[in-house]
Amino acid sequence: MSVQEYLDKHTLSRKIEDAVNAAVRAKTSDPVLFIANHMKKAVASVITKVKARQILDSRGIPTVEVDLHTNKGVFRASVPSGDSSGTYEAIELRDGDKGMYLGNSVAKAVKNINERISEALIGMDPKLQAQIDHAMIDLDKTEKKNELGANAILAVSIAACKAGAAEKEVPLCKHLSDLSGRANMTLPVPAFTVLSGGNHASNHFAIQEIMILPVGASRFEEALQWGSETYHHLKAVVTEKNGNMGCNVGEDGGLTPDISSLKEGLELVKEAINRTGYGDKIKIAIDVAATNFCIEYPIVFIEDPFDKEDWEHTKYFSNLGICQVVGDDLLMSNSKRVERAIQESACNALLLKVNQIGTVTEAIEVVKLARDAQWGVVTSHRCGETEDSFISDLSVGLATGVIKAGAPCRGERTMKYNQLLRIEEELGDQAVYAGEDWRQTL
Repeated sequence: MSVQEYLDKHTLSRKIEDAVNAAVRAKTSDPVLFIANHMKKAVASVITKVKARQILDSRGIPTVEVDLHTNKGVFRASVPSGDSSGTYEAIELRDGDKGMYLGNSVAKAVKNINERISEALIGMDPKLQAQIDHAMIDLDKTEKKNELGANAILAVSIAACKAGAAEKEVPLCKHLSDLSGRANMTLPVPAFTVLSGGNHASNHFAIQEIMILPVGASRFEEALQWGSETYHHLKAVVTEKNGNMGCNVGEDGGLTPDISSLKEGLELVKEAINRTGYGDKIKIAIDVAATNFCIEYPIVFIEDPFDKEDWEHTKYFSNLGICQVVGDDLLMSNSKRVERAIQESACNALLLKVNQIGTVTEAIEVVKLARDAQWGVVTSHRCGETEDSFISDLSVGLATGVIKAGAPCRGERTMKYNQLLRIEEELGDQAVYAGEDWRQTL
């Protein structure tokens, strides 16, 4: 296309003339800057380039980062990864060459973005999230995205979402709220990891994590303060009982004292909460079922009380009504698994991990599915995180009620919480903190 043809197609000559006239009427001191800004608003944004690269996540393992270009700017996104991939979740594409990052490099996924996905999306309107996501799904042609890689597709999907928000000139959380059809946004209750064990630590604590939820706070800013104070009180408790070595941290930032029983871990956390003076305004969450512990300690939700295929016992435990039962490995953010769990009343909350699905659009759809069943939703990080804070905006835009982003330490974790502080500040008087209503923010 020639320059003249491009000018004619987008009626740029007329738009330039309008911009000049507007600058004259405004009597601006900087007409060049005024005209440039006027033209940005006058010309519709389209995707002009998609460039991917390989970066390292918080564990030093390769992952995918994308720069999506429009005529309004450059929008960056990177994707996390978990310890393992479940049978029912979208597939991360890794190279498998043991001579490169022990088989974990993502050069194939990067190539798929730079060559195939980029070509398919150039010229598309970044505001049309569903069209962009379905274009990539159609290009992949597999149920679990193993052709292009869920890591490749999700990175582009998130970058496009950021570009769409910029084109609309609204905060990312508001754009996500619009995409989901929600009229209101809610700041989530943070579920801070304070003790780590299992695969996330090198101690003998079999439980993957113990979390605290400041449900009694009035604002997210106050909740973050309470979480940080409790975490540091816990450091002191652990040091007194286990020595300084107990204050090493796991992959999620939780402390890793060498303890062996759940009761021992809960006692440490209970003592730390008592020292803060906030009492029952701070609740506890774990990822293992134990009825007597739910009665003895202020435990409000449990993740995956049984094996991911043990539907019968999970349903029985959920129906006891002791606390909220959150499906993680049981569901894998998979819509078919969620539908089955709803039909069988196997649990009553979804742990949302966007990289298990592969696109923003599908994440919104599975949250709607959970909401229609009157379930709660917990937006979750992964153990292999990046400096991308997208899930913070996602949790607010979809009003999920709870966000699980690790401990109030380690940069890749705290940046999610810091972004929520900025969102609360930006929303001002319109900011609503889920607080005691964290279970169901409909």
